[in-house]
Amino acid sequence: MLYYSLVFFVVAIIAGLLGFGGIAGAASGIAQILFFIFIVLFVLSLIFGRRRL
Repeated sequence: MLYYSLVFFVVAIIAGLLGFGGIAGAASGIAQILFFIFIVLFVLSLIFGRRRL
């Protein structure tokens, strides 16, 4: 999921440099959503993964 977030971030940067503002904004929004989902799942896995020890 972090990989896809980085891919959308790169797409947003390239689209922004080329002048495609709408596409850059959409890709940036998708990248932010995927990154926050990654962070939430990572924290949850840290919390519930330690219960086994």
